[in-house]
Amino acid sequence: MKKIFILFLCVSFLTAKPAKKVKVGADVLFESRTELIKGKRIGLITNHTAVLSNGKHLADALNEFGETKLVVLFGPEHGVRGDAPDGRTVQDTIDEKTGVPIISLYGKINKPTPEMLRDVDVLIYDIQDVGARFYTYISTMFICMEAAAENNKHFIVLDRPNPINGVNVEGPIRVDSLKTFVGWVSIPTMHGMTVGELAIMANTSGWLKDRKRAILSVVKMENWKRKQWYDETKLHWIKPSPNMSSLQTATVYPGTCLIEGINVSEGRGTEKPFEYIGAPWINGKELATKMNDERLPGVKFEAIEFTPQEIPNVASNPKYKGQLCGGVYVKVGNRNIINAVKIGLAVVSGIHTLYKDSLKFRDRGFDRLAGTPVIREMILQGKSVGEIESTWKEELKEFMKQRKKILLYLE
Repeated sequence: MKKIFILFLCVSFLTAKPAKKVKVGADVLFESRTELIKGKRIGLITNHTAVLSNGKHLADALNEFGETKLVVLFGPEHGVRGDAPDGRTVQDTIDEKTGVPIISLYGKINKPTPEMLRDVDVLIYDIQDVGARFYTYISTMFICMEAAAENNKHFIVLDRPNPINGVNVEGPIRVDSLKTFVGWVSIPTMHGMTVGELAIMANTSGWLKDRKRAILSVVKMENWKRKQWYDETKLHWIKPSPNMSSLQTATVYPGTCLIEGINVSEGRGTEKPFEYIGAPWINGKELATKMNDERLPGVKFEAIEFTPQEIPNVASNPKYKGQLCGGVYVKVGNRNIINAVKIGLAVVSGIHTLYKDSLKFRDRGFDRLAGTPVIREMILQGKSVGEIESTWKEELKEFMKQRKKILLYLE
């Protein structure tokens, strides 16, 4: 019997089909969807992550494509080539590689004007997302969709994977009073969708200004499965933003980004942003013990000390620059069972329990990230993580019903 079982395992291993490399929307565009761009004047909303399988940037590929004309580049936070630090205004300039004008959508203007779109037939969006509501790239996409709808321009999304998988959906739905650039639409903290699916949802749910609808096309990926994490796609990881250094960072980011809303370092200016959490007034061993006592699935907390430093083009004037901070390293052991939003919530709650007199909230800033004031208010009231989490369960069920109708990838 044992021999039969071993033989079965060997046969299963030999006959199992290896996962195919995911083909992103940009590759599919040039392989089989060129009718969308032939003879068109292109406005491209992009950054450094828009790379094809041959290593060429989409802007360069479009500029060299003989049957279209790239007329303008629109850059999000961090710019078209991705070298501006978090939160810093990006200036208009000329792209050195293509000679095409770059217009920044992260500064005084975040929406293309009619004048900017006058010589554009098609707006293309291709930027790698990380799966969290407050990542500003998707806000740029929604706002540009509005501009396309208002100016009767075709809007094309070249789809890319949700790096932290397209299954897990967590966190509260953003309330209307907190509509900001880090929460442009009413979705959960962790939405479990691709940018193409988000675009369809926005277009069909009345989220664009005056409930307009854009002329929208989504160029789907090939071979992507919803359950896949980015390192299972066989695609090369390119940091989507200066502090999104690895897939491990992106895994915890939907929760630990909440630390930006309190007077605690979220690890900017260290080797592990959003994984290192601390402050000069925190005892790392004490906080690690508190957090591990919560027994959160798939994660452990290690006591650490770190000193944030300014890092050119990555971290500009980080919290507690040059000061020794005690804290924890959020170390994921099993990413398939963690709840990233709950981890972030538990860390903030734990810090409040241990260091109530030292912890300070940036009330509006924290609420913008959380998507609701309820989380901050309940932490201050001493409510448990479970009690706080229960406040969004019903609305999340309704969102899941809406989401299911528009998913492009069903496996």
